[in-house]
Amino acid sequence: MKVYLIPCPLAENAYDTLSFAVHEVVKNTTHYLVEDERSARRFISGLGLGVNVRELNFYLLDKKTKYEQVQSYFKSIPSDANVGIISEAGCPGIADPGAKAVEYAHKNGIEVQPLIGPSSILLALMASGFNGQNFAFYGYLPVKKPEKVKEIKRLENDSMKFNRTQVFMETPYRNNALLDDLVANCHPDTKLCVACNITAEDQYIKTLRIAEWKKEKVDLHKKPTIFVLHAK
Repeated sequence: MKVYLIPCPLAENAYDTLSFAVHEVVKNTTHYLVEDERSARRFISGLGLGVNVRELNFYLLDKKTKYEQVQSYFKSIPSDANVGIISEAGCPGIADPGAKAVEYAHKNGIEVQPLIGPSSILLALMASGFNGQNFAFYGYLPVKKPEKVKEIKRLENDSMKFNRTQVFMETPYRNNALLDDLVANCHPDTKLCVACNITAEDQYIKTLRIAEWKKEKVDLHKKPTIFVLHAK
């Protein structure tokens, strides 16, 4: 058995962002741990490999899946079968529940093979123009405004103190609110990169100082977005 970490495109039909190895692995894999079965089936069909998705075996691996459930999945899969892990978008295990399956594989001596593909987090960092030698990813910031504002100020202070690039995200329907909070609470000279719909035809990536963002009009509502902040 071998576990393959299979990246998905970040944008619809952006299959050219995947490596050739992804196609080869999918051709020869029949067991998958997936964050969403419907989107996983659509992704595999979209590769155009002639794979009959009806003959594949899918096991749900989302944020609610317990480690014990992952354990039972592996025990039900034949020992000579390869296992593919597919995220909803991007790379499995990065801001993604796929890490649970990888943990199980390491504990049980199963080889793990990550495949090359797009990661919105790294692509946003690359495109920001900020320090790539010292950075941190924080996932989602607090939902409630007082805690969120406090966290924004902490991230800004830490960025200034340690020359650290801060990377974070938000639930898409709250993107505009987060941008407003960043503009209202960060120092005017702090830089912010907004990377939206990365790799899509309407991709939007822009780095500006907070003072400049106050004059910029952009609608991020319900669009996958990564925020990258750097203060000095």
